Amino acid sequence: MSIRRTTKAARGAVATASAIGLALLVAGCGGGDGGTAQKPADRKPASHSATPAGGGDGSPAADADKVIGEMKGADGVVVTLNSAVRDAGGFVTVEGTVTNHGTRAFNAIDWRSSETELKSRSSVSGATLVDMAGKKRYLVLRDTHGECLCTTGLSGLLPGQSRPIFAQFPAPPAKVTEVDFLLPTLPPATIKITD
Repeated sequence: MSIRRTTKAARGAVATASAIGLALLVAGCGGGDGGTAQKPADRKPASHSATPAGGGDGSPAADADKVIGEMKGADGVVVTLNSAVRDAGGFVTVEGTVTNHGTRAFNAIDWRSSETELKSRSSVSGATLVDMAGKKRYLVLRDTHGECLCTTGLSGLLPGQSRPIFAQFPAPPAKVTEVDFLLPTLPPATIKITD
């Protein structure tokens, strides 16, 4: 009996230490803007959570009034893209909102990457940016633990609910300002990258 309690306590300590380490790792990434603006990687913990902050129906993405693209999927799932921002650190962060207009719960299991090393199950890790003119595809970045720098825990989205999503990619060359954003099972959306 005491071994079981010790094992549970050890697992909890390891999970807490891993979460803190991951948060510190993510907070240390980003551009050199002198700390005056919020870095894309600093937003990861809020979007990373399986339970949306601010209540059961989730909160909208950061500039929810601006729409740069929209993708409509099966069963009433709609992804609204609000921004694609290039930062000085050489990354592009795409942010938006997924909304379930359907009649049953939505799980993003089909939106994950097919990589075997990837640990995130229900996520937008399968998202890609495609530079059609340059014929190049950019995959979602990964941290040193194999987790995507994107929204994870995207499951159990009930009808009528919305959740913010984000994905961070290596930046295409500066001259590339228009790319296609793709998520598995959804049609692509052509979006503009801003600086």
